[in-house]
Amino acid sequence: MKAGKPAQPHRPSRLRRAELALAGLLLLVLALDLAFPLPRPAATSPTLTVLAADGTPLRSWAGDDGAQRQPTTPDALSPRYLEALLAYEDRAFYWHPGVNPVALARAAWQWARQGRIVSGGSTLTMQVARLVDGRAAGRSIPAKLRQIARALQLELHLSKREILSLYVNLAPMGGPLQGVETASRAYLGKSAAELSQAEAALLVALPQSPTRLRPDRAVQAAQAARDKVLARMQALGVWRATDVADARLERVFAPPLRARWLAPLAAERLRQQARRRGEAPAFIQTTLDAALQARLEQLLADRLHTLPDAASLAALVVDNRTLAVHGYAGSADFTDARRGAHVDMVRRLRSPGSTLKPFLYAMALDEGLVHSESLLIDAPQNFGGYAPGNFQADFSGPVSVSEALQRSLNVPAVDLLERLGPERFAGRLRHAGVRLRMAADAAPNLSLILGGGSTSLEELVGAYTALARGGLAGRPRLLPDEPVREARLMSEGAAFIVREILEHGGRPGSPFREGSQRVAWKTGTSFGFRDAWALGVTDRYTFGVWVGRPDGTPNPGHFGANTAAPLLRDLAAALGPEGASPQARQQLAPRRQPASVRAVPICWPLGAAQAETPPGHCLQRRSAWTLDGATPPTLPDRLRPAAGLVEAAWTDGAERVAPGCLRHAGRTTRHDVARWPTLLLPFLDPALRDPVDRLPWRPGCAPATPQGGALRIVGLEPGSVLRAAPGQRQIPLRVQAVGARAGLTWLLDGQFAGGSDRPDAVQRLTLSRDGAHALTALDGQGRWARVDFEVRVPPPLR
Repeated sequence: MKAGKPAQPHRPSRLRRAELALAGLLLLVLALDLAFPLPRPAATSPTLTVLAADGTPLRSWAGDDGAQRQPTTPDALSPRYLEALLAYEDRAFYWHPGVNPVALARAAWQWARQGRIVSGGSTLTMQVARLVDGRAAGRSIPAKLRQIARALQLELHLSKREILSLYVNLAPMGGPLQGVETASRAYLGKSAAELSQAEAALLVALPQSPTRLRPDRAVQAAQAARDKVLARMQALGVWRATDVADARLERVFAPPLRARWLAPLAAERLRQQARRRGEAPAFIQTTLDAALQARLEQLLADRLHTLPDAASLAALVVDNRTLAVHGYAGSADFTDARRGAHVDMVRRLRSPGSTLKPFLYAMALDEGLVHSESLLIDAPQNFGGYAPGNFQADFSGPVSVSEALQRSLNVPAVDLLERLGPERFAGRLRHAGVRLRMAADAAPNLSLILGGGSTSLEELVGAYTALARGGLAGRPRLLPDEPVREARLMSEGAAFIVREILEHGGRPGSPFREGSQRVAWKTGTSFGFRDAWALGVTDRYTFGVWVGRPDGTPNPGHFGANTAAPLLRDLAAALGPEGASPQARQQLAPRRQPASVRAVPICWPLGAAQAETPPGHCLQRRSAWTLDGATPPTLPDRLRPAAGLVEAAWTDGAERVAPGCLRHAGRTTRHDVARWPTLLLPFLDPALRDPVDRLPWRPGCAPATPQGGALRIVGLEPGSVLRAAPGQRQIPLRVQAVGARAGLTWLLDGQFAGGSDRPDAVQRLTLSRDGAHALTALDGQGRWARVDFEVRVPPPLR
């Protein structure tokens, strides 16, 4: 037998034992993995953030656990943030199995030498383990061991991208904030996709001590932590020194989290809408312009000190081209419960006052009832028991459509509404999105035009967009994917004419301007000073403001012209073209006069075109906007509906004679005289009357009831000079009208001075202004009497 080599160990048996050991280890790992499954993030109710059009967060709501989360993915984050995170926290993230042996060895050595944990040696995976397993949190040895085990489990079950995604969504960022996207929007007002290097470094540092480093509370500590990250990035050569130096210059600042809320009531509205639809989105994108919204809320806040403690403000701004809402303030101060902070006055139903008048005049234009200079009557009138007055309690007599609208006169509007029909007016408005809510069981009536129904600021602004959109009213849109809803409210020509009137009273060449833009605007005040309104229209925007108390309590002394209009002017200035982007300015098409609109000279009192009016009947010439080539004549005289405005008159020499008193037939001349409506006669300057109408009546040849002669004022003689008693500065006066019928109205210098249903009632007046005066009495049948007199009041003693 040959001598051979010594026997070798049995290699297969050793390999087998190694394989068995490895299998046993794997089985142990699997058993432990099954026995102690990897915790998943706890199921919580979704959080919600409402965003402006550019992604700026407007308002957020936390989940049931109080945390605010805005889900994101690593791909959606700024590359600068990912560079800083991986370089500062875990440079070996993509090659270690969940733990970094080198880092752990260094941490163990530091613990052995100093007797305490100096650095944890944690990887990003271990930090995620700490976030998903609360028992793995802490710096104790058992906690670290649990972290290591959980980190290995994470690497076993998830990809590196999934682990990184868990970190960027769960990292604590101070207060209720979780995740990088949440912190970026809350502290920095921007998406985490847009971070600068300084901002990225700040958000990398925050999770190290989220409470101590909150930038809205501890600016210096947050900046020091940020600069530490920047220094590491420079030392590692990830970022250039010049970039880091620039990043250090950025100041760390974040206002308190709640202070960053914008449009909180608009956001709440959208949240409630989502709930009603059964939706639970993480984000709701709106059409709101964050910068414009901030300016709007600041404007409202600056006005609050001028209002009573319980009063509030609301405003809405809509883009005319898209109907997108760019500014929405439902209350002036969301933190002040005394002012009804949580009551959204953009949607609350209130009396609109006179704000519906532009739509009435537009409909009258479309119906061919009037043109822009049609003669209307601003004088006391009774419409079946409804006797409106003007806001200033005075009357102007003859006024044009443009003057009546610009001055918001009540009587001419009620007169026109009766001719158009309240039911028809309300129906047209309803079709265009303005639903006038009446009292229970009440039908539309003449009070509608003075605020007798209820609507909202949102509906009013939507209707006013018709003035800039060729007559198409629209429903304001808060969501970018919401469809455009619009309806015809008036013709393009009527919209142009009404807008011209509201800009400059129908007088070309003198428009109302705010900066370089023209603004069409209208105010309104509800009964009892409960609501003050102002609405404005420019080429780009339609906007409106409301002022009042949400509980409907009156605010005496606060009305549209003195409270809402100044705020509207400030808002118009803030929205002016100077503040618009070049792209926005380019989108504005130049305004053009529609082909259906033409400027035509017309004549009063007949109202027809000058070219169609005999020269002797053109007692006053005006330039009017006409629609579709029509120049409607003056509306029929209510007191003489069967008579036209041209009547026959006879003269004998320099005297007028009645038809039944023609003593010298051969010398009598017949004239066709242009007549003014009866109710205007007390207000007319004699120079405006037809020359024949100004001639005296021949004694004994006047009509049985001449105009102005059926009524007589007693207690004051024409040409009287009234003097105050010594030491007094007021003169008491008692007057009475003889021959009045159907009620009586007294005017002193054109202003309402009193009235009574009893024609024989005594009227008491107190006179205190020195100078010439005119006292007029008018009855319900249009008859009148006038007395001119003077008052002499001694000057005050000095």
